[in-house]
Amino acid sequence: MNKAILLGTTAIAVSFAMLAFGFVSGRQQTAVAGASAQAASVQTADAQLDRKAVESIVRDYLLDNPEILLDVQNSLEQKREEAQRVAHRETIEEDKAQIFNSAYDGVVGNPNGKVTIVEFYDYNCGYCKRAQQDMQALTASDPDLRFVLKEFPILGPDSQKAHVVSMAFRALAPEKYGEFHNQLLGGQGRASEDSAIKIALSLGVDEAKLRQEMQNPAIMEAFSKTYDLANKLAISGTPSYVVGNEVVFGALGKDALAEKISAAKKCLDAGC
Repeated sequence: MNKAILLGTTAIAVSFAMLAFGFVSGRQQTAVAGASAQAASVQTADAQLDRKAVESIVRDYLLDNPEILLDVQNSLEQKREEAQRVAHRETIEEDKAQIFNSAYDGVVGNPNGKVTIVEFYDYNCGYCKRAQQDMQALTASDPDLRFVLKEFPILGPDSQKAHVVSMAFRALAPEKYGEFHNQLLGGQGRASEDSAIKIALSLGVDEAKLRQEMQNPAIMEAFSKTYDLANKLAISGTPSYVVGNEVVFGALGKDALAEKISAAKKCLDAGC
């Protein structure tokens, strides 16, 4: 962050100097155009002196008022964030069916809830494991909350294999998916195909049927669609959430998510 600010500050300082010198140089060149060769030489010398004077003024001003560079940097960052929010809203509106109602996503909480929160997660994401309690607390305290679990394996082959088992399990026993999800995400150690299968079998799924469903090409197609969607939403890490028309990055905690959910409800009521 400090390096970014330093680079931005340097660029801004250079821009000030170039702008100021450009004005002086332009003014001097206009004078030279209508003057003799001797006058042009004098004007060029004056321009060089003026350039040094301007550079000195700009340098002294920025040293005396360094906060102006931070103000400019903050303003630029705010504009970028607003542009990203606008892009997110547009993507959410265009792809809302895939985001909120995809057939290959798991759902916990109230399947007919008024407000939906979507979580992109990986079974080997430590932050997702800690955020699991947030999901459980939110769905327990809000009977009108629909929580969509979007499988987003990005942490290596073990993660993808564990998610393949998860997708296959949900296809065979959707009524037990929430329990499977909680056990696998809340388990000790790294999630893998073996650990996921062990949980699936403990919940009563037939192993032969499970392994057959794991070969279903629709699973990889679903992952591909989720990766494309995440790319559109600038999601590169887990957990990440979509609440209403907003994308939320990181494990912010139950209270912060509850505020986002409340705001989404108000937006629905207001028709925004």
